Amino acid sequence: MVMAADSKFHVLAVDDSLIDRKLIERLLKTSSYQVTTVDSGSKALEFLGLIQEHQHTNFKSPSNSSFSSSNNHHQEVEVNLIITDYCMPGMTGFDLLKKVKESTSLRNIPVVIMSSENVPSRISRCLEEGAEEFFLKPVRLCDVNKLKPHMMKTRLKEDQNQEEEEETRTEIELESVEEQQQEELEFEMKSKKRKGGMDGEGVEAERRRRRRFDNNGVATVI
Repeated sequence: MVMAADSKFHVLAVDDSLIDRKLIERLLKTSSYQVTTVDSGSKALEFLGLIQEHQHTNFKSPSNSSFSSSNNHHQEVEVNLIITDYCMPGMTGFDLLKKVKESTSLRNIPVVIMSSENVPSRISRCLEEGAEEFFLKPVRLCDVNKLKPHMMKTRLKEDQNQEEEEETRTEIELESVEEQQQEELEFEMKSKKRKGGMDGEGVEAERRRRRRFDNNGVATVI
């Protein structure tokens, strides 16, 4: 595995051919992407955290130490796009595509397929399964230039989802505060009423003097 550092987007490139891996790696780095390369679909799944294996001797980290599979390692670098060869021994690029799209946590990652064979039925099948693009080898720089819009679209969706989650969390917190204040007020009113310290009108007057929260969470006194 080869990794580059300090880039906005991170691409996982999968190809069993060393020559093709070097080519796609060079093209991606030319476009200022961070690149991780692996030589099989199973190693891609391991890097993504979908499968666990004890150790791969040909997995190398930036320090050239043996790669050790762990979920913590996988989460260190976010993968923004996967580009994979179609024809590989064991797990094909199509199989890898299906695994990614079946994963709840990874299905939003854009996947691009590469192949040296122009087979229309193969291309259609990959696109129908969720691939964003299908490139014919040798991959060119103009092909790589098509990747960024897919990553930007995914990043925008992630930002929107995060904003919606934060808004929902804020609303829940406000509702919880209001409910707690209401419970405290009711308890206090009942206690005073039992002691004979307040009649019905007094309870209502006290209620109106209590602090309230409007829809924006701003405290007001009525």
